Order: sequence, then C-alpha cells, then structure tokens
Amino acid sequence: MQERRRQERIETNEVAYIFGDGLSTCCRVVDITDHGASIELPASAGHSIRDRFKVMIAKDRVDRNCRLIWRSGSRIGVEFTD
Repeated sequence: MQERRRQERIETNEVAYIFGDGLSTCCRVVDITDHGASIELPASAGHSIRDRFKVMIAKDRVDRNCRLIWRSGSRIGVEFTD
C-alpha cells in the first residue's frame, strides 16, 4: 500500500480529549504529524464521533479542529483543519 501522508508520523502516547456538542471523551493520541493524528478511543465512544470535532492533548492544552478521515475498530485518523 502506498503511503499517502505528507509527513512522517511521530509515535506518541498522549492523553487527549475529543469534544464538541457539549460532550467530552478521553482518548489517547498514538501518532501525530503537523497535519493529523491517529487516535485510540475507548470502546464506548467508537461510533459516536462526528465528522468534525476538536481534540486537545492534555499536556499542552491546545485545541485543534479536526476532520475524521478514517475509522478502524477503536482507532480513528484525523486531519487537523486549523
């Protein structure tokens, strides 16, 4: 399979929060680039994530606007849109 990322991903293990519509879900960022990330969700949140939302990595507390790109089991891939 051809790699389509614009940038090499950096593996990480950061606590993050997905939020929107008045709700918040704790999750884990497993890899990240300047353009997007792969996020591991708790089993209970897997299918409740909308197409557009915000994510905040707990350690730096910066909100990023995201667009859902792919979903596989409890993982999602997002593109940062800000």
